Amino acid sequence: MTIKIPTPTSGGLILSYRCNSRCRHCIYGSSQKWSSDWITEDDLEIILSRLAGKIRPSLWGPESVGLNEGLHFTGGEPFLNFELLLKAVRIASELRIPSLFVETNCYWAEDDKKTREMLMLLKSSGLHGIMISVNPFYLEYVPFERTERAIRHSIDIFDRNVMVYQIEYYKRFKMYGIKGKLKLEDYIHMEGRDRFLRDVEFFPMGRAPYMLKELLKEIYPLRPAEHFLREPCISPPLRSIHNHFDNYRNFVPGFCGGVSIGDMKDLDELLKNPFDITTRPVLAHILRGDIEGLLRLAKSYGFSEDSEGYISKCHLCTDIRKYLAFKMDFPELRPLEFYTHLDK
Repeated sequence: MTIKIPTPTSGGLILSYRCNSRCRHCIYGSSQKWSSDWITEDDLEIILSRLAGKIRPSLWGPESVGLNEGLHFTGGEPFLNFELLLKAVRIASELRIPSLFVETNCYWAEDDKKTREMLMLLKSSGLHGIMISVNPFYLEYVPFERTERAIRHSIDIFDRNVMVYQIEYYKRFKMYGIKGKLKLEDYIHMEGRDRFLRDVEFFPMGRAPYMLKELLKEIYPLRPAEHFLREPCISPPLRSIHNHFDNYRNFVPGFCGGVSIGDMKDLDELLKNPFDITTRPVLAHILRGDIEGLLRLAKSYGFSEDSEGYISKCHLCTDIRKYLAFKMDFPELRPLEFYTHLDK
């Protein structure tokens, strides 16, 4: 049996998993503790050249942006290596990749002059827009004034090509009159547990089940592995939109951090030739959403379920992969460092 990989028509290029923050909800386990393995210029050329001609523009045109459209530069925090970010934008622009934007937590927006200069440089290099992350997890690390400053100047420079994710949290922070940073526990106390995570998008995957388990189990009751065997994936891993491509050249399916379909330099071959699922059993189970098959495979290697249970199918899947990643060399479980930073 074989699996056909859809052509990626939108997604994010991870310049590095290194970040100024260690957010407790991070899908990719990013933090200051990650190796400083920034993507090389050669690998930038390889990945972007493979994506050229495949990435589709926004419905509003190649110079407009959308959350699940075009190509975005992300991390980690891409502004930690601003010169590399500029280089990535220039290469992508030269290759005529449409709908280019950057995702950021705005830690760098220290003053008006610096903020404006950086945004103008990105625009002149070919960037079409920006996505600014706003939520209580970033608020532990980034003063809200910097977020507001970045939004203000971004709107002036990129006009309608500014996305605030999530706008609901931005409205709440303004309503509460938040200034500076705020510990997550203090924010939850201010807002109330019954309102926290209500009316916003939240994915109980990545680091969240490990660092927010006590909090999340009030919203997502802990259940045994068997509960999730027939449940669909929260976000389908096998899809054409919003995949990720990391600094190690891994083709990361959807939001499945720590999973690699293969080397991006071989993208055309990966798309052309369906792979035999028997050669990469872990990947096959993940792409098919077959958590029962993955659990059965893991148990053959000695895996034991968490007696407390799991908050989501993603939690169970990640826990299994975390075990298998260090039990045997599965090339589809990359980068290995992802699995060391989930609960740290």
